[in-house]
Amino acid sequence: MSTFIHEISQGLTSQLTIPSSSSSLASYSQASEDSTDAKNCLRESFIDLQISRSHEDLSYSAGIVRDLQQRGIFVQSPDVEQEALEAAIIGKVVTGFYLTALEQFLDDARQADSELEWWQEIERSRLNSAYYLLQTLPTRIIRLSKTVIDALRKRRLPLRLSAFSPSSIRMLFPATNILQPSTLTVAIFPHLHHKSYPTSLLPTKSRLSRSSSAAEEAVQSTFAALVSFIGNIQQNFTSIFYLPIELTRHECRFKKEQLEKLRDERATRIGQLINMRNSVARVLIASSIQDSISVLQPLSSQLTVEVNGVDPVTHSLHTTQDVVRYLDVLASEYLPAQRHSYHSTITTLGLYRPPRLTRNWPKLVFLPPLLLYGARAAYSSRASLEQVAADAIDTLKHFWQDWLLAPLKEVVETVRAGDNEGVIITHESVKADLDSLERMTLSLAQDKLHYTPEQMTALSQQIRIGDLTPVMQIYEDDIRNPLKSAVGGTLLRTLLVQVQKAKVDINQAVSGIDKLLKSQELTFAFVGVAPAMTLTYVIAGYLRTLWSGNKGKSRYGGRHHRATAWTVLRRIERLLITNSPKVETSTIDPRTSGLLLLSTTQLRGYAEKHLPTNSRIREGFLQDVKDLEDPSFGRKEKLRIVDRMWNSWGEVLGWHRIDVL
Repeated sequence: MSTFIHEISQGLTSQLTIPSSSSSLASYSQASEDSTDAKNCLRESFIDLQISRSHEDLSYSAGIVRDLQQRGIFVQSPDVEQEALEAAIIGKVVTGFYLTALEQFLDDARQADSELEWWQEIERSRLNSAYYLLQTLPTRIIRLSKTVIDALRKRRLPLRLSAFSPSSIRMLFPATNILQPSTLTVAIFPHLHHKSYPTSLLPTKSRLSRSSSAAEEAVQSTFAALVSFIGNIQQNFTSIFYLPIELTRHECRFKKEQLEKLRDERATRIGQLINMRNSVARVLIASSIQDSISVLQPLSSQLTVEVNGVDPVTHSLHTTQDVVRYLDVLASEYLPAQRHSYHSTITTLGLYRPPRLTRNWPKLVFLPPLLLYGARAAYSSRASLEQVAADAIDTLKHFWQDWLLAPLKEVVETVRAGDNEGVIITHESVKADLDSLERMTLSLAQDKLHYTPEQMTALSQQIRIGDLTPVMQIYEDDIRNPLKSAVGGTLLRTLLVQVQKAKVDINQAVSGIDKLLKSQELTFAFVGVAPAMTLTYVIAGYLRTLWSGNKGKSRYGGRHHRATAWTVLRRIERLLITNSPKVETSTIDPRTSGLLLLSTTQLRGYAEKHLPTNSRIREGFLQDVKDLEDPSFGRKEKLRIVDRMWNSWGEVLGWHRIDVL
């Protein structure tokens, strides 16, 4: 029993109490012994009766009431307590029948909706339709062979292998009307018994006259005629290739439409039954048999038409015998007839999905040979496979050590080393070149300019800041007589000092670049390790996804179940909006009410199965579902509840992210 119907059962039975046996002493002394036995028997039967949850419980309850009537106990009596007991028993049986009918129609609607979704998934893509055609191909071939055999027997022709040749089949089933499916086509696609060809597959005038128009165009150009001929052949070949797949999709669409009709019909009855809950409650709390009959009299016609599906036979309910007879008819005839009619309709139209063996025979037939072939190929290539495995392991090892661990180790060493060492040039090398320049310049100034110690100290400070003005003055004097200065002067010494000065300038420039690189060394280290870390993160995330998918224990039921809940809630909102009447009103028609209950049942099942037990999210989600199931809320109120669910659970369950789809 679904949770919703269980709550209805609890709400109804909570109003039912066993009549008290505390009657006055006077009335008790006046009661006959037979009346006392009857009341005791009624009391025992009342306790023995259970609110029906299945057809077996309902038949058992109806049998108890029938037995009481046959024993002459279940009759109208002037005794108040006995009448209350009889009314309570009738209320219990009516409630059981009501809940059983509601449960049956809800099960039928859920089953039709489940089958509808399966056929819709097949019809959605050509690949799924082609695979379904392959799955059902043996069954279709058997039906085709049986049709041919029946035709041969009808014409009293011998059953030979040649009878299945194309020419013999053309003679047996001559083409009559190209717009109507042939007998063989109907044998392969039985749904064409009930629905004609889809208009998209019917030959149009332009298709039939294309060859003639192409012939007229061929007069103008032989090349154009050849191109047109090839195009016609390609189009005809494509049409022939896709025709079985399109007919298969048409078959799935037909079954989907029929299941949708059955689901909506069951949903309408569910909505009508839900609207009868208050009337059933009044029967349940009736204090006397007359009160029960007065409530059952108007309720009986509605209950009969909703359960039986046809105009009810007028039931005159005046006595307890009439009530017992009516309840017996409901339990033994109307409800089983509805279940039989439902299953008969689905079986006749072939609306059930194929059996498991039919769906899996391609795997059972083709998978073992493929696995065997793959195993043999792998065994014959085991040497190369071992080499590939070894190379893969070696690649992973080098990747782990050289591209992940080594760069990470360099990052750690960079952080620990700080700025003590240079990247291109060391600080000591720059200092040594500068000291050499200082010594060379001071020596030249002392020999040529005869500086005092104070002047030498000042010149040393100038050299430290890059000012070589005294040396440049000597150089300017020497280049006036370059040959004389080169042989006997200081021209070469000044040139060498300038060369050393250029070397110092270059080293200082390189030192600046070195400082810049040193400041970005940690960035470069992370840039070097980033590709390997990114690749490792992507692979680890993919493996984690595979592991979670294999376990099937993703959060809140996983992506598939969360997407299903999203689809159901969207369907509820669409029902409340698109199925609203033209006149602005807050009432909900029975069909929409039944479809809403079917959808909320799916939401309740999702919450009870996939949301954490004893959690706030599960408790709040179920409270919202219960509000959607409440028939006292109108259309506007339920739309506000749906908005609350989008706002409350959209982010938690990932409905606001597109990857949930």
